[in-house]
Amino acid sequence: MKKLAINGGLPSRDTNKNPWPKWPVWGKEEEVALIEVLNSGVWSYNGPKEMEFNKLFAAYTGTKHAICVVNGTITMQIALEALGIGVGDEVIVPGLTWQATAATVIDVNATPILVDICEDTWCIDPKEIEKAITPRTKAIMPVHLYGAFADMDAIMAIAKKHNLYVIEDCAHKHGGEWKGKKAGSIGNVGSFSFQLSKHLTAGEGGSITTDDTDLAEKMDALRNVGRRPEGDSLIGADKGIGDYGDDGNFIQSGNYRITEFQAAILVEGLKRLPDQNANRDANGVYLNTLLKEIEGVTPLKRDDRETKKAYFNFAFRYDSSKFKNLPIERFRSALESELGIIVDACYEPLNNCSLYVPHTKPSRHKLNDAYWKAIDPKRFSLPVCERIFKEESVCVHHKVLMGTKADMDLVADAIKKIYTHAEELMD
Repeated sequence: MKKLAINGGLPSRDTNKNPWPKWPVWGKEEEVALIEVLNSGVWSYNGPKEMEFNKLFAAYTGTKHAICVVNGTITMQIALEALGIGVGDEVIVPGLTWQATAATVIDVNATPILVDICEDTWCIDPKEIEKAITPRTKAIMPVHLYGAFADMDAIMAIAKKHNLYVIEDCAHKHGGEWKGKKAGSIGNVGSFSFQLSKHLTAGEGGSITTDDTDLAEKMDALRNVGRRPEGDSLIGADKGIGDYGDDGNFIQSGNYRITEFQAAILVEGLKRLPDQNANRDANGVYLNTLLKEIEGVTPLKRDDRETKKAYFNFAFRYDSSKFKNLPIERFRSALESELGIIVDACYEPLNNCSLYVPHTKPSRHKLNDAYWKAIDPKRFSLPVCERIFKEESVCVHHKVLMGTKADMDLVADAIKKIYTHAEELMD
């Protein structure tokens, strides 16, 4: 694939200079906080920075409890365990998501049921949820994907009707709001990731949010080698000293704690997040208006009920028929070349995902022949997921939205340039 060598319309960019804002964002505040932790000698095990962040993040998400864990995969596994979901149970999961959403269901010996998505948001389709419910269904795990929000009105109504738990996968939605309620505060549990690409990051890490104090106590114990916090108040308990009073009141589990260094970075990053989200939102709105003017490019739906936007990546749909049948792989490659930043497809649909392959672990997952068959992802049909992945999806990192309106003009101009010269890119 050759780079467009066409003058006019798009200023030349020195990609070696990386014109886009840096990611991750950090400053003197992080340096000071990390040195403070280093000098304190308290590097892990429920230290003051972790406790501080838990309180700040609970307040930010509008929940009673936020509990830090090692990553945004373990968050979901712990939530499932704490809700008592396991052997014989089914959990409904969107077919378009990072593989961990479904993998955590298998990790508790339950069965993920993959369902299709809405083509205009790429989030789980409530109508498909209804079709997938059986007497074994115990929970729904909606994912707020890229720049969109799952339809939480419909999902919560379905959950209430069928007495199901809702675990929100908010790995892409720190700070997003649905009808004034923050992501992670609508379902029974919210799951967040702080992995490097996320818009609140400590390199790795995660958080679980909930309003249910009994559930929070169970999840806190599960991430802390099964130790329950001592005392009546989860927030007020001194969990650092390892004195729990009742030695018989434990849960079998492992060590899923974060370090104080990560917590220190998260405390400072959370201070920047509202302004960063607001900037990404303003640029996302502006870029969407520009893209609507280009035939063959469709922004993801912006639901009126989403009262505060939180973009993870910026994603849109591509129609090759409007670009002289230029294959989407060549479109993405040309855009990548013009902008000097990686341009990807969306996640692979889970029914044919190279990373979601439970049958590669028979010693762990082959509980019996029936279960082995049930967890085969290829048994599910996901036509919308597959079409979006193969033919329509275009995704760029959210740092592109952290620039200026002039940067958004460059993105739109690059797409217009490809549109005008699509035929030359067919060679």
